[in-house]
Amino acid sequence: MSQGTSDVTDQVKHGDACTVLEVINRVSGKWAIGILLEASQGPVRFTELERSIKGISRRMLTLTLRNLERDGLLDRTVYPTVPPKVEYVATGMAKELYASLLELVGWAERHREGIACARDTYDEAAAFAAREKARV
Repeated sequence: MSQGTSDVTDQVKHGDACTVLEVINRVSGKWAIGILLEASQGPVRFTELERSIKGISRRMLTLTLRNLERDGLLDRTVYPTVPPKVEYVATGMAKELYASLLELVGWAERHREGIACARDTYDEAAAFAAREKARV
């Protein structure tokens, strides 16, 4: 295999890896999991999502919904009413992902206290080391 062909193969592999990383980053984003969990339960409206996902701004909700729709994880339906009614529902791909998200949420809930304890221990050790360093 020539050097040129090897470079192209490496670029294709890198491109695939970037796509996988982009998808993982998208579905593991700060707001995406909550949106996908809600939309997997059935059609949900923008304002319902806004109320159920604490701390999300309208702008961030809009951007996240657009990105999830672009990735094929949400279907958006606009009803011709005044004002327009818009609903979002999880696609088949998102419903397949739902089980994994539930496992992830369950893992986080089971290990929340252990992680909090580990953080406290780490922070205390770091503070002690900083005090010792300052004394020297």
